[in-house]
Amino acid sequence: MASQHDASSRWFAEHLQPHEEMLRAWLRSRFSTDLDVDDVIQESYFKVLKIKEKGPVNAPKAYLFATARNLAIKALQGKKVLGEVALVKIDERELLDDVENAADIVIRNQELEILTQAIQSLPDRCRQIFTLRKVYGMPQREIAAKLGISNRTVNTQLGIAFDKCSKVLRKYRKEFLGE
Repeated sequence: MASQHDASSRWFAEHLQPHEEMLRAWLRSRFSTDLDVDDVIQESYFKVLKIKEKGPVNAPKAYLFATARNLAIKALQGKKVLGEVALVKIDERELLDDVENAADIVIRNQELEILTQAIQSLPDRCRQIFTLRKVYGMPQREIAAKLGISNRTVNTQLGIAFDKCSKVLRKYRKEFLGE
């Protein structure tokens, strides 16, 4: 029994606790001041550890954030029902009941954040070309004409951008998702 408790403690210390500061900041930025962040975090830890007892938890950080988000939304909805003022607009579509789906959504959002950081770290011209092509859907020849550069340069810069963004996403998936 003690070894199971020790294993759970180690798993908690390794997979959940390192994310507490980020989770706390995320909850405070996303939800009203009426939310008891400490309660949400503690209940999230409890729920994730209970699920961990039943089997492995893939992407524990994503699962933790999804659980905390659901608990925060439910807590604020409860305050709304009791007549208390909640300073955050809650969209029913944001309530994530399907845990696997919630984890997928959190992972996808994290990947978008990582991708955004990767794009922002590109050299100016490379980032400009990538954004024109992938965000605005501009054809390569129009990008070349607009920027006064050759089609080959556009192609080369896009290759650099794709390569760097792909490497960043692969590294993220390997480190955080175990893929």
